[in-house]
Amino acid sequence: MFGNFKRVITLTLLVSAASPVLAASAPVSDLNDSVPTASSSSETTTQRLQRLLDNSNRVQARLQQQVDSQEEELTQLRGTIERNNYDMKQMVERQRQLFIELDKLRSDVNDLKKAGTNSSSATAVTATAAVATSSEVIKASADEQSAYQAAVDLILKDRDYDGAITALKDFQTKYPNSGYAANAHYWLGQLYFAKKQDVDSAKSFAAVVSYKDSSKRADALVKLGDIAKRNNNQQAAQKYYKQVISEYPNSSAAKLAQSNL
Repeated sequence: MFGNFKRVITLTLLVSAASPVLAASAPVSDLNDSVPTASSSSETTTQRLQRLLDNSNRVQARLQQQVDSQEEELTQLRGTIERNNYDMKQMVERQRQLFIELDKLRSDVNDLKKAGTNSSSATAVTATAAVATSSEVIKASADEQSAYQAAVDLILKDRDYDGAITALKDFQTKYPNSGYAANAHYWLGQLYFAKKQDVDSAKSFAAVVSYKDSSKRADALVKLGDIAKRNNNQQAAQKYYKQVISEYPNSSAAKLAQSNL
């Protein structure tokens, strides 16, 4: 009897414990409505990942465009720098050549001054025996020297190279047979060469070469070679350089020509 009573109590306790759980359980239909299906959850995640991927691709595309644009700008900048460096080197070289020639010109001017002083001394000694025509010749020589000196001053003092070109051309017109004619052609050639007016420069240097006794003839031949070389006429350049070496073997011009062969 005691055993039966014990089983009754045990069953009563089990029923009491199970009742709240059964009462709290939801119907099957409610569970199906409240819990998302596996296919619905997967679609939402895929769409989100696709949206993030699309955004990432757009950002990457914009960044690549910026990189490409910057690379293009850098390439253009490098090209500009290279051109500027080349132009600067060319300008420095032209200035160097011009200064070298200006130094030579100073020497010529000093020689002319010395020659003028000697001429004046000789004139003073013979002045009492000179006739009127002799005075006119001396006056003409002084005018030539003055005109030539004025053109030289435009180069050395004023650095007015365009003005010097005009003055030298006027000098040639007024004094075509002057003793300074070869020098005038030579300095015109140098000024044209510095300005890259190669046709005019070549004409002036060729005129110097026609003066067989000119002290500038060897240098003029070298310059004709330089003009030909600058215009990619290697055959003509070689001809002028070899001519200098052949006709003036011991001159500084010959050494310069040899260095260009």
